[in-house]
Amino acid sequence: MGLGGRDPVYVHVGGCHMAGKRSRGVERDQALQAVTEGVDACPHCRPDTELGILE
Repeated sequence: MGLGGRDPVYVHVGGCHMAGKRSRGVERDQALQAVTEGVDACPHCRPDTELGILE
């Protein structure tokens, strides 16, 4: 989540070392929806690849 705790900044794969204290787990379909609606995929763990989304 962003600094205000409202809008997501990145989507991470579970266990990503870059996910901070404000992160929380979501279901696969929620992560897929977030990435397709413009939330950036973490460049370290590449959840877009894990979800099968090709850039």
